[in-house]
Amino acid sequence: MGDTCCVPFSLGAIMNLIVEQTKGGYVRSLQIGGNVLIDWQSGFFIHPNEQVDYVCKQLLQDEHLAKGYHAIGFSQGGQFLRAVAERCPNPPMRNLITLGGQHQGIFGLPMCPTLTEKPCDYITRLLDNAAYAPEVQKALVQATYWHDPIMENKYRLGSTFLADINNELFINKFYIENLQKLKKFVMVQFLNDTIVQPKESQWFQYYTTGQNKVIQPFTESKVYQDLGLDKMHRQGQLVFLGVEGDHLAISKAWFIQNIVPLLLEK
Repeated sequence: MGDTCCVPFSLGAIMNLIVEQTKGGYVRSLQIGGNVLIDWQSGFFIHPNEQVDYVCKQLLQDEHLAKGYHAIGFSQGGQFLRAVAERCPNPPMRNLITLGGQHQGIFGLPMCPTLTEKPCDYITRLLDNAAYAPEVQKALVQATYWHDPIMENKYRLGSTFLADINNELFINKFYIENLQKLKKFVMVQFLNDTIVQPKESQWFQYYTTGQNKVIQPFTESKVYQDLGLDKMHRQGQLVFLGVEGDHLAISKAWFIQNIVPLLLEK
């Protein structure tokens, strides 16, 4: 949200760091659409289902990835790449690494990166008052993973993305089977996050139904079983990492120490 695939001071710098640390490894930083403007707009206005379909086609056409690849998703890109893992098993994803991903959604949007105050306020009002209206779900990316814990049924029936990939509408065994093919599913939580609410969503946790204060333990959540995470947990496929700092505030040293080794695994 608010970024593009390859600008030198953000994801472009990460891409260069990975190439350097993997001694020339192949890195594909995904751009949605044919230019940087469409890529930026996709973070707010292109439905995640369309983005996932587009990415799946791009990955399938990339001969460098035919034998498998590791995937890194930043912020909302984390749950979008999880959808890729669940829906598109070819080419095979090996390790999925999400940094600040909102796997159980959000219930608050205090800031909108790169947007000015007026449009951000408008988006926040839309989410607060009409997130599950069909026209809002279609037009605003953040509405598709807006998870109202006080009105769970309204969320499940109205969400056009998150409820599906979390198996909250019906149990999609295809999603479970594909997710369980991962060698590792690594979730990084920013422990002082002021953007993702609640920050525990980054570790697949969320509010206990009916209120927005108390976080339900991961192993007691419905999605723990419904998405097959219980089996992955028992088999050691789930990895939870915490890092001090605000949203996406990681140092080069931390990335090299904690993420690069995962990218070197065969």
